[in-house]
Amino acid sequence: MDCWRNLPHGRTWGRYYVGPIQLVVCYGAVVGNTLLGGECLKAIYLLSVPDGSMKLYEFVMIFGSMMLILAQFPSFHSLRYINLASLVLCLAYSACAATGSIYIGNSSNGAEKDYSLVGDTESRVFGMFNAIAIIATSFGNGIIPEIQATLAPPVKGKMFKGLCLCYAIVLVTFFSVAISGYWAFGNQADALILSNFVVDGRALMPKWFVFMTNMFTILQLSAVAVVYCQPTNEALERAFADPMSGELSLRNIVPRVISRSLVVIAAITLAAMLPFFGDINSFVGAFGFIPLDFILPAVFFNLTFKPSKRSPIFWVNITIAVIFSILGVIASIAAVRQIALDAETYKLFADV
Repeated sequence: MDCWRNLPHGRTWGRYYVGPIQLVVCYGAVVGNTLLGGECLKAIYLLSVPDGSMKLYEFVMIFGSMMLILAQFPSFHSLRYINLASLVLCLAYSACAATGSIYIGNSSNGAEKDYSLVGDTESRVFGMFNAIAIIATSFGNGIIPEIQATLAPPVKGKMFKGLCLCYAIVLVTFFSVAISGYWAFGNQADALILSNFVVDGRALMPKWFVFMTNMFTILQLSAVAVVYCQPTNEALERAFADPMSGELSLRNIVPRVISRSLVVIAAITLAAMLPFFGDINSFVGAFGFIPLDFILPAVFFNLTFKPSKRSPIFWVNITIAVIFSILGVIASIAAVRQIALDAETYKLFADV
């Protein structure tokens, strides 16, 4: 948010548009990760107790209780070791997920592969725009290096290095899981690919491998959720903290614990009430990541550097902004439509 304020036209945009969207996007990621963590815990539970009666929202609450503790880290800087652990875990569970998909795809246990498109024309069209929004969410992970880099100078060098590392990891991990998962399961691939590793309570590969992969995922999700929660925490602390008192003083610890606990509890409640991970991803991507990653950079480049209207770069930026604005509007409609459809199918706190 601070980087936008440094631009000639960015102060007002940063405060009233970019900043709020960044906060909503980050908080949406917290809700999505909390839900996904609950789903992974439930998967482990059902492998151990196939006839278990515990519901998804209970596992969301269990995952959230771990979040309540981790959320008390006071600053971005204090999360540096969690960031490193998150990177290692991301590589680990992505490797496990891709390996598991390839193993099942080559075994006789896997279902017959079907790559045909399902649904009527309307569902396919809206599904396509939903997918675009989800992809935008996946590649929007650079928002955290961007925010973190603007907290202290020099901004440009740190942001560039952080984004290069971020997108390198995104390309390696997300594409390996997506390609191997679709190859192995076709149109039956679930939003959480690990769900395809178990069918009717029966693991399609060694149980220990499924347990290990889910544990890597749970630990990584907890780390990611804490990091994405930090911008909201920082914003609240600017309002309630006393800058004249120490970071660990009682005056600042009490409001920090209360505000952060309320933030996490609200995320747990939303994740338990609306257990639609794909829908949340799509909505966050359409509403937040598409404008932040594709539209605003092109617009602000033209406003800041004022390239000639005869230059290719000016019209390339205009084209990018127009195309992705249209995509963003349609993707937002598609995301809201899908949430409405799922809301008709499932009740609040559904056990999906």
